[in-house]
Amino acid sequence: MDFARLQTTSKVTDEWRYPQKDPRRSGMLPVDQEPDHTLYWEEYGNPDGEPVMFLHGGPGGSCSPVLSRFFDPARYRVVLFDQRGCGKSRPNVARDGPDAALAKNTTDELVADINRLRQALDITGKMHVFGGSWGSTLALVYAIRHPEAVASLVLRGIFLGEREDLLYMYQGNAGTWADQPFALTRPGSYVAYPDEWKAFVEVIPPEDRGDMMAAYKAIFDARNPGEAGRAAQLAAALAWSVWEGVISYTVPPTADPGQNAEADFALSFAQIEAHYFANDLFIEPGYVLDQVHRLAGIDIHIVHGRFDQVTPLAQASTLVAALEAAGSPVRTFIKTNAGHSALEGQTVIALTAVMDGLDPLDA
Repeated sequence: MDFARLQTTSKVTDEWRYPQKDPRRSGMLPVDQEPDHTLYWEEYGNPDGEPVMFLHGGPGGSCSPVLSRFFDPARYRVVLFDQRGCGKSRPNVARDGPDAALAKNTTDELVADINRLRQALDITGKMHVFGGSWGSTLALVYAIRHPEAVASLVLRGIFLGEREDLLYMYQGNAGTWADQPFALTRPGSYVAYPDEWKAFVEVIPPEDRGDMMAAYKAIFDARNPGEAGRAAQLAAALAWSVWEGVISYTVPPTADPGQNAEADFALSFAQIEAHYFANDLFIEPGYVLDQVHRLAGIDIHIVHGRFDQVTPLAQASTLVAALEAAGSPVRTFIKTNAGHSALEGQTVIALTAVMDGLDPLDA
């Protein structure tokens, strides 16, 4: 076999249409008190262009400048920001501690933050909302509550946030792993990523694997744990973060998981996700599907990787069917030969093409 011809990465390489540029401006926006939550934001592109609000994943994933490359800088005014508790926003879970950063950190507050940012940046009319993974959930919730502010939703890797969706990724066969590590005892992401799953499962003792998310959260919730406890928290955060990071790609970057293996990112990412998942994302079960009728009149475009094992394609198909039943079929539904990450080549091409083809806001 010619091993040199094997695919070694599924990450984007030269598929970008638009170059990387520095932000046109950036700032910190106070949005709350006690604790004093302050959001970090950046703006790219045309200051007089059509506004695009970019909602990152996670929760707790934060933004990076590369994410501005989906958008034509001559046409769009692109706003990236780090949601509460993560990235350059303050307080940050890793640097300032979870007690402060997770206080007043719910979906309701994040929705309100989008409006605060709109007001601060003088975005008064409709805007495009672009979100992937958890960002798709937040975009849908925002549009349901504020349809008057949204011209279009461009969504990637649909995440409906139901309990069964979380169990698929975080529970799998963990309960039987000790005795039957490779047995397909229930559905789950582990089926496609058994080696990466092993590293995630074995952080938790066998007797606690009946509820993996609860077991991880118990580690994160320990207060004043001492040196050994802090080391255990970091190890758990890294395992959680790397698990999601590597399985987001059809070719998992196990040897180089990037920021997911960085301590500060992992501590924020894992603890914010565990906080939201333990509270059903702070929305009622079935909320998005029950409220899709409120999205009438909004153009909706969906790009989803066929091989996505973080948010499987069935979630996108469920949303598309619900919208059709409500009389608001999606404008675009593209299934790429990719996994979950926005930074896989086919997904980059598809999302950029969708943005290039949107109806102008002044049409």
